[in-house]
Amino acid sequence: MDHANVDYRRGFDDLRQETHVEHLPVEGTLPDWLSGTLLRNGPAQFAVDGDAYNHWFDGLAMLHAFHVQDGAVSYRNRFLDTRSRRDALEEGEIAHAEFATDPCRSIFGRVMSIFNPTLTDNASVNIDRLAGQAVALTETPMPVAFDPETLETAGVVDFADEQDAPITTAHPHTEVGTGRTLTYLTDLGRQCRYHLCAIEPGTRHRNVLATLDVGTPSYMHSFGMTEHYAILSEWPLVVNPLDVLLSGEPFIENFAWTPERGVRFRILRLSDGQEVATVTADAAFAFHHVNAYEAGNELVCDVAAYPDAQIIDDLYLDPLRAPDRHPTHAHLHRYRLPLSGGTARVETIAPDTSIELPRIRDDREGKRYTTLYGIGTRRAESFSDQLVKLDVDAGAADTWHADGLYPGEPVFVPRPDTTGEDDGVILSVVLDARDDTSLLLVLDAKSFTEIARARVPHAIPFGFHGQFFE
Repeated sequence: MDHANVDYRRGFDDLRQETHVEHLPVEGTLPDWLSGTLLRNGPAQFAVDGDAYNHWFDGLAMLHAFHVQDGAVSYRNRFLDTRSRRDALEEGEIAHAEFATDPCRSIFGRVMSIFNPTLTDNASVNIDRLAGQAVALTETPMPVAFDPETLETAGVVDFADEQDAPITTAHPHTEVGTGRTLTYLTDLGRQCRYHLCAIEPGTRHRNVLATLDVGTPSYMHSFGMTEHYAILSEWPLVVNPLDVLLSGEPFIENFAWTPERGVRFRILRLSDGQEVATVTADAAFAFHHVNAYEAGNELVCDVAAYPDAQIIDDLYLDPLRAPDRHPTHAHLHRYRLPLSGGTARVETIAPDTSIELPRIRDDREGKRYTTLYGIGTRRAESFSDQLVKLDVDAGAADTWHADGLYPGEPVFVPRPDTTGEDDGVILSVVLDARDDTSLLLVLDAKSFTEIARARVPHAIPFGFHGQFFE
């Protein structure tokens, strides 16, 4: 058995201690212009007193902050102080239903949860700004505010509206020009609906731009947005809302893969919420949209796509920790969506290069772009073990990898006063399986070569998403 290949499983172990290190040891030289804080989010505790969560997505959220200034790096980590975590620690067992873990072990408990639903506030997926605050996000509409310097939790953001749909996205968009936040809600009930919503800067009110009736809602982790349109991508992983209430199964296990439905892209005009077209394609599944933009009479919509929804099962903790199981891989699919409706034209870009946790330069969102960054896999039998820089026009990839190192999501930070899509640096938190530590890796984005690293004195569990705050 490949020893290095087994060691990445350290990234799915608990990290219980909270640490503040004023000066991490730095190898190499950080750019003198790089100043700010990389904030990261992800699960860090996968069991409570022996009561184990089922899925990577379920673990209790922990925030990590790497503050960079004058060539030095400090580090702090802190659990997100949520009701889900407090109740679990007080009760000595999992207390709230998560993505793939449901603590209602009895028929009575399942029935009572129907009449007294408690959404999880375990916001372990992403980080953004909302109403002037840093917030941690998950797929329930309960953003948790925190202090980006101390990582102290400030509490769930209460919205000043009456929307009570239980499902949202952890990947909202910020509209160029207006600064408003675009998101959506999925309402499960006798009549299920999608609501496309806008949050004006500095407010906590979700204004509904559009409402779409839907019979069996799709699991949609993210959505696409161009300058004038939003794209809701209905992958054929769908749910009967009664199953969520009555089956007693964890949330995601109520969804059924129905490939005969194919994919439906529902295109909404941002100015008035009108659904201008529905475009179909063969069955596929994706967590993450990369970018979308307008090209004449069509929209170009790029996603990190899988052939089916097997990836959700692959990311349960038991198979992730097993020596002979490895997740399936995503590839960049480009969907060309005619604004007149009909069938999408689909292209796989760089089919030999897997890609996930995709990022681009932030100000290229909704516009034509060339450069995509992500994580990928060199060996089919491994977890993600390389960083990828992909030219989406040429289909050519540059990679960074090193033995025993397993990088996380790459975050692009532009050099001040530049517009180039690779004029800046890439920041990635990397697990070093060789000595059970993690490090902040800094790559020159243009050459895609290492320029510095700052080592943390412990291993950081694999996380999901983050942002760089100046």
